[in-house]
Amino acid sequence: MKKEEIIIQTENVKVRVIELLPDEVAPFHHHTEITDTMFGISGEIIIRMKNPEEQVLLTPGVRCTVATGRTHQVVNLLKTETSKYLLVQGVGRYDFIKEQD
Repeated sequence: MKKEEIIIQTENVKVRVIELLPDEVAPFHHHTEITDTMFGISGEIIIRMKNPEEQVLLTPGVRCTVATGRTHQVVNLLKTETSKYLLVQGVGRYDFIKEQD
């Protein structure tokens, strides 16, 4: 992750702008209490989800919601530029549980 700007953070809600490096891939993971809602700001990001398999192309103005417990990953599709998205996480305790290989 190139840069993260925290907009608001409480015990139950976290809102951030996240900038992904070119070609950056986050590991598959899930959250036990929170829902992720992502809004594209710039660039091209793929949100890959499991159970069921699904992909959403996050571009400026596009929204994607990942339900509590659903395994997902975030991928910057751009090879030479950063991509940005707004991430709203809540309501509940934040955790990041990586998928086992």
